[in-house]
Amino acid sequence: MCHRLYGFRAACAAFLIAALADAAAAQTGRIVGVVRDEGAQPIKGATVLAENPDAFPKSFTATSDNKGRFAMIGLRSGLWTLFAQAPGFEAEAGRLQVRAGGAGPTVTFTLKKEPAPTPSAIGGLAAKDLQDDLQAADQLYNRKQWDDAIQKYQAILTKAPALSVINLQIAQAYRNKADDLKTRDPNANAKPVYDQAIGAYLVLLKTDPNSDKAKIGIGMTNLEKGDLDVAEQTLDEAAGGTSATREVFFNLGEVKFAKGKKDDATKAYERAAQMDPYWGKPMFALGKAALANGDKDGAIQYFEKVMAVDPISPEAAQSQAMIDQLKK
Repeated sequence: MCHRLYGFRAACAAFLIAALADAAAAQTGRIVGVVRDEGAQPIKGATVLAENPDAFPKSFTATSDNKGRFAMIGLRSGLWTLFAQAPGFEAEAGRLQVRAGGAGPTVTFTLKKEPAPTPSAIGGLAAKDLQDDLQAADQLYNRKQWDDAIQKYQAILTKAPALSVINLQIAQAYRNKADDLKTRDPNANAKPVYDQAIGAYLVLLKTDPNSDKAKIGIGMTNLEKGDLDVAEQTLDEAAGGTSATREVFFNLGEVKFAKGKKDDATKAYERAAQMDPYWGKPMFALGKAALANGDKDGAIQYFEKVMAVDPISPEAAQSQAMIDQLKK
């Protein structure tokens, strides 16, 4: 009898558990779907995430099989947000209303291939290798080994042509080489070396026609070369552009001053100072121009302004020295 009673209770318990399970199943739903690529080929191993902040549990995760299929069960009724992702593909998201007691329509994700990475400016050259090469070239430059530095910079350009800005450093190395040549022998012909510097600037202008640094470099190299007319023409053209910088006008002033065109030089310096009122170089140049015109008081005012607006610049120290000399 006891055995029969136990059996009866066990049967009742099993019936109760089944009833509760059926009730729970009636309150939840499931999601089934497939993950494919743009060619309708299944994607194996894709991760699908379902989230609903108002449900418990709030999220479910599934992984697609070799046919791209996935399934989730036990989701509470409500609006669920789905995310599908796989290595090498762009993620895709969607929303689905889950209803209790069964599955809704099959969810299909079509993942797009990730776009190919933008070609690197350094091509196949590893970043560390590039950094090492540039450091080696800079060390040669700082040791004033101009030919070796130029050769090293050019080797970098061969590996990474997109880094055309390196031509600025190459050009400056040529200019420094020419200056050293003239220092050792004032009668030496440095023009071919200056022409090489100009050639480097022109290479940069082919890829970056708006490079003010290249235009200024050409103008100032021609000034160093002694070809003042070409220097003036180059910088006049640069100053006429809509994107002309303060450096363009300052260097134009230097060329005008070297040609004895003091009024034009003053206008160029003033334009540079207007573009950057806290830059000491054009103010100091205006002081020198005033002094060249015999305006001692005006020169002192400019030098004092340099010290006020750009107190830690080399021009500030030079201005103090000029003021001390003029006030003796």
